[in-house]
Amino acid sequence: MSHIRVVSPGMLTTVQDLGRFGYAHFGISASGAADALALRAGNLLVGNAENAAALEMTLAGGAFEFSADTVISLTGSDFGAGLPLWTALEIRAGETVRCGATRSGARSYLCVRGGIGVPLVLGSASTHLMTGVGGRALRPGDTLPIGGAALRRPRQTARVPEMVRGGALRVTPGPQAGWFSGELYTGVYRVAEESNRMGLRLRGPAIPSPAGHMLTEGVALGAIQVPPDGQPIVLFVEHQTTGGYPKPANVISADFWRLGQLRPRDEVSFEEVGMETALELLRAQEEWLYALV
Repeated sequence: MSHIRVVSPGMLTTVQDLGRFGYAHFGISASGAADALALRAGNLLVGNAENAAALEMTLAGGAFEFSADTVISLTGSDFGAGLPLWTALEIRAGETVRCGATRSGARSYLCVRGGIGVPLVLGSASTHLMTGVGGRALRPGDTLPIGGAALRRPRQTARVPEMVRGGALRVTPGPQAGWFSGELYTGVYRVAEESNRMGLRLRGPAIPSPAGHMLTEGVALGAIQVPPDGQPIVLFVEHQTTGGYPKPANVISADFWRLGQLRPRDEVSFEEVGMETALELLRAQEEWLYALV
């Protein structure tokens, strides 16, 4: 079987697909790619199903040796290593692909034709670092089988997505929006160093904590929680499945990929939009993506 050998894993490289769903009642959130749009696009470029497992590299890319001729794509953040993004690349047997540090964002994706053929756990190949479900971060010498997820011929190139990384994150009102007075939309925050795949901790003007207590309830990807210290936390792909902090807003689905590209010390602000705007932004994003099929 064809395989990929991990020469160097970079800073933090994991196998990810679009996540495992239906297990929140066991305390296991979906996990999956932090920038799902980049993973989906990369898979479509090499002719895979969009949910095929791929490699997610964080801040610093790795080096990977291929045992057989294949086709790969690199999407997400620019590596700065001279490797073209958003296109299908032919790789020869014995060739090593070396990726540098990310420059325009936090995460990059290496998709291979056929996908990464690791065993599924609860229906997904995703690595959930916080629980250990689905494996661990890659180490030097690891060998990853190449699977059979290819469905169609590779697409040689794609129009680079015209999506701006900067600007405010768009949000819709959260379940406790009425408890707040709009302070979330007037401050500028920075992503804290202690952020991880569970949550993006922000530092900036403290938001006054509402009086009283609330019952613990289910929480969603992109929910913005305000703990007693007033410093917002944006729930990320490995978020806990329940929480007891009030939530003034939720990042819209079309901006989830931007959460995955935030780096420590990046500035963050928020803009409220209506549901119709959120749906229109998502529709435009999906139209771009499926132009790759």
